[in-house]
Amino acid sequence: MYYKMKLIDKVRVPPNRLGEDLSSVVLDELQQQLEGSIDKDIGIFIAVTEIHDIGEGDIIPGDGAVYYHVEFDAVVLRLAMQEVIEGEVVETTSFGAFVSLGPIDAMLHVSQISDDFINYDEKNGRLVCQETRRQISVGDIVRGRVVSLSLSERDPRGSKIGLTMRQAGLGTGQWLTEEMEAEKADGSS
Repeated sequence: MYYKMKLIDKVRVPPNRLGEDLSSVVLDELQQQLEGSIDKDIGIFIAVTEIHDIGEGDIIPGDGAVYYHVEFDAVVLRLAMQEVIEGEVVETTSFGAFVSLGPIDAMLHVSQISDDFINYDEKNGRLVCQETRRQISVGDIVRGRVVSLSLSERDPRGSKIGLTMRQAGLGTGQWLTEEMEAEKADGSS
């Protein structure tokens, strides 16, 4: 889930930027430092959006920079086990699909797509369920449940998120629409 958080941190303003507008410099430095990074307690930083307060600066002998205590807003993504999320399929392979959750991708393994046997149509870049003929292609929006979560603060690209769609109410937008229409048809019979 996405959260807007008010945070406090210390920001280093390098000597070559001391003559510029302090609010702009602090915002730039926070964005470069935090966006795309992971903090296990806070989450995955999406964006630093606003600076509220810049405190007095501290100077450390031998370092030409000034360190400011800053209060700011940030948008973060906090994932939890069993959370239902939506994302866009950005790549399909013979072993599954990669789903973009914004700043990070999750893996949807073929064993977690459906009870059907899954074929990989390499020519068209899609995964196809053998019996139902349902398919997953790049650009599809999918709803899945987080079943494995391993976030790495040191190497955000090494983080691993696993999804499943093998439960009711999960799947591509088209699958969910088909299921709702089938339920309506059963209800009106």
